[in-house]
Amino acid sequence: METYAFAPAYELPAWPFTPPPEMGSGKIVRHPIVIVGAGPSGLTLACDLAQRGVPAVLLDEDDTVGVRGASSRGICYAQKSLEIFDRLGICERIAAKGITWSFGRTFSGEQEVYNFNLQRNSVSRQPPFINLQQFYIEWFLVERILELGLTDVRWKSRVTRVEQLNDGVRLEVETPAGSYTIEADRLIDATGANSPIRTQLGIDAHASRSTDRWCISDVRFKKPLPTERWTWVDAPFNEGRGVWQHLMADGVWRIDYQMPEDCDTAHISQPEVAGARLREQLGPGVEFEFVWIGPYGYRDHLLDSFRHGRVFFIGDAAHVVSPFGARGGNSGIQDAANLGWKLALVAQGRAGDALLDSYDAERQPAAKQNLEVTSRSARFLAPRSPAEHTLRRAVVALAARYAFARALVNTGRMSVANDYPPAPQLPEGGRTVQNLPLRWTDGRETTLMQLLADGTQCIGLWLAPARAEAAAAMDATGSLPLRLIAIGGDSGLSTLQPDEKLANHLGIGEAGSFVLVRPDAYRAAVLAHATPERIAAALRTALALEDAP
Repeated sequence: METYAFAPAYELPAWPFTPPPEMGSGKIVRHPIVIVGAGPSGLTLACDLAQRGVPAVLLDEDDTVGVRGASSRGICYAQKSLEIFDRLGICERIAAKGITWSFGRTFSGEQEVYNFNLQRNSVSRQPPFINLQQFYIEWFLVERILELGLTDVRWKSRVTRVEQLNDGVRLEVETPAGSYTIEADRLIDATGANSPIRTQLGIDAHASRSTDRWCISDVRFKKPLPTERWTWVDAPFNEGRGVWQHLMADGVWRIDYQMPEDCDTAHISQPEVAGARLREQLGPGVEFEFVWIGPYGYRDHLLDSFRHGRVFFIGDAAHVVSPFGARGGNSGIQDAANLGWKLALVAQGRAGDALLDSYDAERQPAAKQNLEVTSRSARFLAPRSPAEHTLRRAVVALAARYAFARALVNTGRMSVANDYPPAPQLPEGGRTVQNLPLRWTDGRETTLMQLLADGTQCIGLWLAPARAEAAAAMDATGSLPLRLIAIGGDSGLSTLQPDEKLANHLGIGEAGSFVLVRPDAYRAAVLAHATPERIAAALRTALALEDAP
C-alpha cells in the first residue's frame, strides 16, 4: 500500500493569558461593548471598532487563531470583504500572501460545460477574490487589533453564563486563574455555529435536519497546477459527486470532495483513502504531500432575528449556509462591518439607538437570501429525487452547446455584497459602492475606502454643486457625521476629478445630483436635485436621529 507524506505542521502564534483587572476585586465592572469569539467576524468587529476609536473587550476560549493543526477552513475572500480589510489596514498583507483569482471552470465528467470571469463587472481597487487560509486572516486581524491598542483581548476566557438585564448583559467568565463576572451595555455573540450563548438564551436557530458532508484535502504538489477555480458537478473520480479545487497560500491546494451523508467520517479522512481519491483524480505520476486532511459537515440555520435585546448575533452564530459560493465567512465579515459603525456612532452619541435595529433589518434578509441561493446550489449538486437528477443531466448536457443553459449550471453563485431592502433608515433600500480608485483635482490619488477610513462619518458625493448651495449644506449638517465632497465644479468643497465610471457606478449624471454613502460603503440615498435641507434630512434618516422626517 502506498504511504503518503505530510508537510511540516504550521506553527500558529499563541498569545499569553493575562488575569483581567476584575479578577479577585469583588467588583462587577460594566463595559460598553463585549465581543465573544475571536473568529473572522468577531475579530473584524473588534478591529472595525478600534479603527473608529471605540474600545471593546474581546473574549476567546483559546489563545491562538484557526484550529490546532493546519486546517485551511474558510479560504475564499470576496471583494466586499477585501474592501473592508482595506479600510482596516490589512488588505495589502492579504494580497501579498494569498492567491488572487477571478476565473473559474466547471466540468461534468471530463467535459468543460461553463466558465466565468468575475473581473468583467468590477470597478473596485480590490480583485473579485483572494484565496487565503482562514488562520492567516485571523492572524493579521489580531496583529492589527493589537497595533491599534484599544481592544482588551482576553485569551483563555470562556463564557459560561449569560444573563440579560434591563439595561445590559451579565457574563460569567472562566479562566485559568479562576472565574469572574462582568457586565456589558451590549454583547456581541461571535461564537460560531454551535453558539453556547444562543443555547443559553433559548433562541431557536431553525437548523436543517440533513447534514451535508465533505472531506477536505489540503495538498502541496511538486508540479504546479493552473491558478483557477475548477469545479466538477459529477466528478467520475468521486463516484459522481461534486469536487472543488482551489490554490491557496504557500503553494497549498484545497480540494473538497463531496461525501455521502451517512459516510464514516474517520474512514474518509484516512491518508490512504484520501490519497486514493487524489490518485483517481490526477493519475499515478503526480507527486504530492498532504498538509491536512479532515471531514467537514454542516447543517444550515438562520435566526429569526439577529438582535435580542442587548445581545447581537453575527457570523455563524446568526446564520450558517452551505459553502457553495463562499457566502458563509464573507457574510460574517460583512455582518461585522454593518454593525461596527452603528455601535460606534451610538456609543459616541452621534446617532439614535434605533440605528442598531437596522443591523437586523439589513443583515437578516441578506442571510436569508444567501441561504436561499446556496440551498439551490446544494440541491443541484446533490439531487434528492429522480426528477432533480433528470433536470441536472439535461442542464449539463445543454450547457455544453448552448449559452442560455450555462447560467443554469449551479455549482455555487459566488459571494457578492447583498442589496438591502427598504427600511426606516433606508427608505429606498441600499446597495454597496465598490472601492473605486479616485483622484483629487490636484492629481493626488485616493479611494473610497481611504475616504471612509478617516473617522466614522458618511460621505456625501455631490456632482458639481453651486458654491452657495455647498456652503449652506455645510451649515445645515455641521454637527452631523458627514464629509461633503464635490465631483467637479468650483464649490469650495474638497473636489474629486469628474469620472464617467464613478458617475455611472453611483447612479448620478446631472449637476446637482447627490449620493449619500454610509461608513460601511453602502449607498443610503440618491438625490437627483440636492438641496441643503434634503441632504440634512437624508442624513438624519440614515442615522436614526429623532428629528428625522
